[in-house]
Amino acid sequence: MEKIVVIGGSRGIGKAIVLQQLEKRQIFNISRTALEISHPNLVHHSADVLEDVLPEIEKIDALIYCPGSINLKPISSLSIEDFKNDFEINVIGAVKAIQHYLPALRRGTNPSIVLFSTVAVKLGMPFHASIATAKGGIEGLVKSLGAELAPTIRINAIAPTITETPLSASILRNDRMKENMIERHPLKNYLKPEEVAQMADYLISSATRSISGQIFQMDYGLVSFKI
Repeated sequence: MEKIVVIGGSRGIGKAIVLQQLEKRQIFNISRTALEISHPNLVHHSADVLEDVLPEIEKIDALIYCPGSINLKPISSLSIEDFKNDFEINVIGAVKAIQHYLPALRRGTNPSIVLFSTVAVKLGMPFHASIATAKGGIEGLVKSLGAELAPTIRINAIAPTITETPLSASILRNDRMKENMIERHPLKNYLKPEEVAQMADYLISSATRSISGQIFQMDYGLVSFKI
């Protein structure tokens, strides 16, 4: 059975990925809080990726790094600490996880890494300076490591539009705001975590053996179209 490590699988997109993968792969979830489920294919390790030593795992076939942040403020209100915190959560945590699990990935079958960016890297959006800067770092990391780790390990990123998770609850906090968000997207919807989990499943599968160093926009047309 294939083994995958999910960093931050206790909520949001990470939780959707864990739930989707449980029946066909062994999952090692690493997060500060455990999922409120038990399953023979699920192993939970309580850890803060930025502060704690990550558990040793002999062999893994995929690493999916899910932690992120939504820190929306005008540039005049963003502190240097805001930029540092967003960069640490999104980029430094991913780098730490990749460095730690690189030997285990090299022992895996068709090993791959999936990271997360955002549509705000491609589409200039007010109040996104800190998060777009951090996620721009993720996209650069994917391109660089895609070349460096070839042909052994593939790495790609998903760049979602707003996704209905606890992280975005303040942005989608009532029906009016949800309707406005739907209307903003040319394909008249925004993402559910399960949709993003399906893309992650595709990217770690043997169907994508030819794909590495790519950023996959899941945007309901927001970046691509002006209608």
